[in-house]
Amino acid sequence: MAAENGQEEIGWLRALREALFNPHVVEDQLAEALSEARARQPLPVLWLLGKAQAGKTSIIRALTGSASAEIGNGFQPCTRTARFYDFPTEMPIVRFLDTRGLGEVAYDPADDIHYCESQAHLLLAVMKATDIRQDAVFEVLRAVRQRHPEWPVLIAQTGLHEAYPPNGEHPLPYPFEDGQAGSPPIPADLARALRAQRDRLGVLPGSAAVRWVPIDLTLPEDGYEPADYGLDALWAAIEAISTLGLAAMLRSDAGVCDVYARTAHAHIVGYALAAAGVGVLPLVDLVGVPAVQAKLLHSVAVLYGQDWNGSMAAEFLGLLGASIGVGYVARTLGRELVKWVPGWGQTVGAIWGATASGATTYALGKAAAAYFAGRSRQQPLTAEMLRQIYVDALTQGSRLLRKPAEGH
Repeated sequence: MAAENGQEEIGWLRALREALFNPHVVEDQLAEALSEARARQPLPVLWLLGKAQAGKTSIIRALTGSASAEIGNGFQPCTRTARFYDFPTEMPIVRFLDTRGLGEVAYDPADDIHYCESQAHLLLAVMKATDIRQDAVFEVLRAVRQRHPEWPVLIAQTGLHEAYPPNGEHPLPYPFEDGQAGSPPIPADLARALRAQRDRLGVLPGSAAVRWVPIDLTLPEDGYEPADYGLDALWAAIEAISTLGLAAMLRSDAGVCDVYARTAHAHIVGYALAAAGVGVLPLVDLVGVPAVQAKLLHSVAVLYGQDWNGSMAAEFLGLLGASIGVGYVARTLGRELVKWVPGWGQTVGAIWGATASGATTYALGKAAAAYFAGRSRQQPLTAEMLRQIYVDALTQGSRLLRKPAEGH
């Protein structure tokens, strides 16, 4: 019986290897499937509203951990002056909209505002704390809330250090959250500037929440510690007023310990969401999902500086063994086959349903990231360790992939 199980496992791996590295789907067919999947579940859209040089790009860079979010790099036009940035680029999980011209002479933002308003799931206004001239931003906020009184508004006040006294440093611990006991004093000029902006805006129409979050996102060479001052407070506010689950998708998961893993996390989530979308399409998932997963493995390998080739693929799949085969067999032939592998039926059964393709893709990506990390450190993982990572990631992936659907 053991021999039969061994032969079965070899068969699964052979079928999986064929699916991953010789997917029977051409690029345009996959692109069409991905386009249809995206139409069924559009990207969550975060609209950044503010004047030029307010710090919008710094916020995108901090939220995504992506250094590529530079001015003019990665952004694409969506109207004459508005632009968008999808992250990650290959298989995005979030879109940032940016209106660039607010406050500029001879600029009528009406078309841009109409477009962004029709797309956005969350509105984040950005204004430099020391810039009192925010009437253009305030007017848009009032108009948007007049039309959508149920929309919460998040306002980031940036560039705090510009109001510090000479040689001033960030007040620590972060003192701007309500009811924080034992907080250090806020520099007087900064406190006045923050209050002046809030008073000038006044009360917005509607009853939904308005959250103000002072932040200061600087470069390491600027000399302020921490460089991402207030980022945790910004994330807490985003999660408090939004059901999009952006933190889980962008901030990585428990146990992430290096920049490679943090970068890989967003890519893995992007491919998992794509696989989940393709997986619900009739007659597409059996070829489309493996094609997405093949691209995922290559993408994660590149992030870790690894040469993803046939011998490495054989080693990786051999270490995973039947653990990954179950997901494919269960989806292809029916859940009855899950019981063929003792101890796995319960795990796979828990993720059965619409998220199965996405969860198995997420687990595959997490296992691949761990495998490549081990190789890069010359500390290879054992089969048992890699399989446990895959098992744990199945549950994590299923839980994570439910949030975008609920948020929409």
